[in-house]
Amino acid sequence: MWIADQWRDYEVLDTSDGEKLERWGSYRLIRPDPQVIWNTERGKDWQHVNAHYYRSARGGGEWKFFDLPEEWMISYRDRKFMLKPFSFKHTGLFPEQAVNWDWFSGIIQEAVSSGREVKVLNLFAYTGGATLAALSAGASVTHVDASKGMVTWARENAQLSGLADRKVRWLVDDCTKFVEREIRRGSRYDAIILDPPSYGRGPKGEIWKMEDAIDPLLQLLAKLLSDHPLFVLLNSYTTGLQPAVLSYLLHTALDPVHPGKVEASEVGLPVTSNGLVLPCGAAGRWTAVET
Repeated sequence: MWIADQWRDYEVLDTSDGEKLERWGSYRLIRPDPQVIWNTERGKDWQHVNAHYYRSARGGGEWKFFDLPEEWMISYRDRKFMLKPFSFKHTGLFPEQAVNWDWFSGIIQEAVSSGREVKVLNLFAYTGGATLAALSAGASVTHVDASKGMVTWARENAQLSGLADRKVRWLVDDCTKFVEREIRRGSRYDAIILDPPSYGRGPKGEIWKMEDAIDPLLQLLAKLLSDHPLFVLLNSYTTGLQPAVLSYLLHTALDPVHPGKVEASEVGLPVTSNGLVLPCGAAGRWTAVET
């Protein structure tokens, strides 16, 4: 498992009975987590929280706030992120992705130090965690998300992090349609990052379903790779798509275009109370093999 264990401003304090107790900077939140199917004794830490998201039996849920600002900021390495609780339990950041940020930052930094200009395409880019990591490492980034609000949020995070003046395009678009246009334009990228939802809608109501859409999209993305590509990162939070599935998807889509090496694994966060690791989805990493 790839473990995001370099955080200072975030930690999973404990887990029990379908919920996780987290520290986000100075604030403690309780949020539901479908992986937490065990029921262990809860200590006093669970009694002193700033907000609690209660899942509804009818679907969805709602926050109950005790002492939490509308928004607050945390840091990871040299990047800063503005957080705020919004619908369906989210805060605007998936901290487990830090292990992937560190992985591809090293690849980008090595390429840039050798004199290369590195172009990164970040699809389903959300509030910009991966975009900021790539910019900080020295790449230029095309950031694409279907939600105007998420793109605005990502730009604010870049401003907070002192990265707003880097080479970045902020685009509100359906990811598949954007990729199709980029192919027609002859655009090429050295690295591609995908963090697709299990289910979603584009800006004009386009429906995205991971199981149906991810393989055709990867086939298209193979056409966008440069002659000397660096990596492709595919994240998944979709139940049933195990690391081996991500590995197979990347191999079959990308290897016919450029030989590569694939690694895939669960991604997780350490739990402070017991030293165990909470699984938080999976990731597949394709890196090019020079011939």
